[in-house]
Amino acid sequence: MAQAGLAASAESHASAGHAGDDHGFAPTGERILNQDEIDSLLGFDLAGDDENDRTGIRAIIDSALVSYERLPMLEIVFDRLVRLMTTSLRNFTSDNVEVSLDNISSIRFGDYLNSIPLPAILAVFRAEELDNFGLLTVDSNLIYSIVDVLLGGRRGTAALRIEGRPYTTIERVLVQRMVEVILNDARQAFEPLTPVHFNLDRLETNPRFAAIARPANAAILVKLRIDMEDRGGRVELLLPYATLEPIRKLLLQQFMGEKFGRDNIWEGHLATELWSTQVEVRAVLDEQYVPLSTVLGLEVGQTLMLNSAPDSDVHVRCGSIPLTRGRMGRRGANIAVQVTAPLTPAAARALTGGKS
Repeated sequence: MAQAGLAASAESHASAGHAGDDHGFAPTGERILNQDEIDSLLGFDLAGDDENDRTGIRAIIDSALVSYERLPMLEIVFDRLVRLMTTSLRNFTSDNVEVSLDNISSIRFGDYLNSIPLPAILAVFRAEELDNFGLLTVDSNLIYSIVDVLLGGRRGTAALRIEGRPYTTIERVLVQRMVEVILNDARQAFEPLTPVHFNLDRLETNPRFAAIARPANAAILVKLRIDMEDRGGRVELLLPYATLEPIRKLLLQQFMGEKFGRDNIWEGHLATELWSTQVEVRAVLDEQYVPLSTVLGLEVGQTLMLNSAPDSDVHVRCGSIPLTRGRMGRRGANIAVQVTAPLTPAAARALTGGKS
């Protein structure tokens, strides 16, 4: 009986220990994180593809990226690009084309190159006025769809895809024409903000040959979806921050045509108040330099002789700033000054001996 009791006690302790292990507690009472909790802490979620919901250490690492939300004008520019592309691609393909903006995100250039689904065609273009480059990626679905549409393929049939072969010259030429249409729309989208021309530089199929920035550099990624009824694909426009840096002040605007640091109503009110402001003006008859001992020896009733004659010039100043010159005279029982020089910057320089 005693042995049976000991065995039952041992089994109960063992089952309690296993229960503790199932709840993630070590024998010492410390809680052990499982793999999902560790991934959540580090911010590496293999199942999730949403780059906007990064947490943990990954969020701290990516905090160095400049968020596109700090550049409000970009959303207006890309929204205008979507509307322009919808019209121009309809004219280009003679088909019913719908262009939609999937998302705008900030990404490192190296991470984007590693995430490009191959096969694809990468168009490297140059922003002439900004003196830098950008990247336009066309995925394989859109490439075959454009070729099928432009060469008269039937509607309702999926485009024939042949894997494992490079793109032919005809396919590259047709895609190049579509890229030129998109780049022209991008020029028109930026035109209300600043004139910039996007010129196609080359087409690449290997991402390593489309390196237009360092892998760690930040960039803006715009994902566009192009649907032509039952056909379509994705276009991705990537602009490094180095390309947008010359027009960064324009992109900081809250709305198109905003004037920074200038308000006409406030300027008029300030000018009105300045005209009614009272300032103290002093007429300096003479200046003398005397030793400190003489100043300390001055007594009440002592007379100071000024080196000024009735026809000598008097300097008129506002604080330490010279304003003009005048001639000393008398009006009744008061000494008066008649202004003899215009109130101009040239007169002020003349009073200071040419020093501004």
